[in-house]
Amino acid sequence: MVFAIEIHPISASIACTLYSIVFLKLVSYHMVNYWCRLDRKTNHHNRVRRKSSDNLTVPNMETIILNNIGHNHHNNTNVKNNKNGDKVLNGQAQTRPLVEYPDNLTYRDLYYFMAAPTLCYELNFPRSERIRKHLLIKRLIEMIFLVQLNMALIQQWIVPTINNSLNPLKEMDYPRMLERLLKLAVPNHFIWLIWFYWYFHSTLNFMAEILKFGDKQFYRDWWNSESVEYFWKNWNIPVHSWAVRHLYKPLLHSGYSRYSAGIVVFFVSAFFHEYLVSVPLKMFGFWAFGGMLFQIPFAMFVSKYLNGSAANTAVWISLIIGQPLCILACYHDYYVIHHIIY
Repeated sequence: MVFAIEIHPISASIACTLYSIVFLKLVSYHMVNYWCRLDRKTNHHNRVRRKSSDNLTVPNMETIILNNIGHNHHNNTNVKNNKNGDKVLNGQAQTRPLVEYPDNLTYRDLYYFMAAPTLCYELNFPRSERIRKHLLIKRLIEMIFLVQLNMALIQQWIVPTINNSLNPLKEMDYPRMLERLLKLAVPNHFIWLIWFYWYFHSTLNFMAEILKFGDKQFYRDWWNSESVEYFWKNWNIPVHSWAVRHLYKPLLHSGYSRYSAGIVVFFVSAFFHEYLVSVPLKMFGFWAFGGMLFQIPFAMFVSKYLNGSAANTAVWISLIIGQPLCILACYHDYYVIHHIIY
């Protein structure tokens, strides 16, 4: 006998997100250790260097290896020898011995990486000296308050608007559909901004503080974006760093042009966006995938014809209008397929 449990789309979405995070982390863990093993076989000794992965020029496999077995972020850290002759990591955190391959292949190291607020594996993560309890409590209060605020706003603001959009969508009443879209745009964007702060600032910093994780740059000033490319590079640093290290650079090494490698990265990102929407909703509507691919011609248009504040306005309009448009489209398809409103 087979038992089946009907899972709510929200619970399924959380589960799929966790599966995706674990998958990306394991890919990074495998690739970095493979590069270390390849480097060990080639040179017959261990080498640990710490370099930024912002340099997008990758002339050969050795460069890929050396760029990725070390530090991947933007801390002012360097490697030196202590009085005992051991390699140590010197920076804001206390001086500590460096771990070299294969000494990093332990359960403790793997579990720390799986819990750390990053998708890119490193043999030596930047570490802080202590847990700052006042910041930990502050982030915890923010997490509790903001998640309750978002739930209240969704129930009071988003759900009624979406439910009232059913008849215009069924009747293809375009003026009323446009009215519902605009009515949904502002609260949806407000909730998205709250979610962004809750996850990228409160939650990830809370996790980093508990684990004494030293690199807390999870986003940069994406709100000042004057191009679509700048937005995607800066609003989600963990995913962007993973894509550059494990997709973009290897593709460049394989002979792809920068443009072609960027297109492949967008396709992979579009796949994961569609996966996180279609699987929880048990349907394939192509809306998330298509919305991501639409970013490619939109980015070309903004870069060619707009600049400065006009380009920044275009980026913000795409964020404010694009998300509710996909929400309404997915809601319509979900109702048609399942004949039920959650």
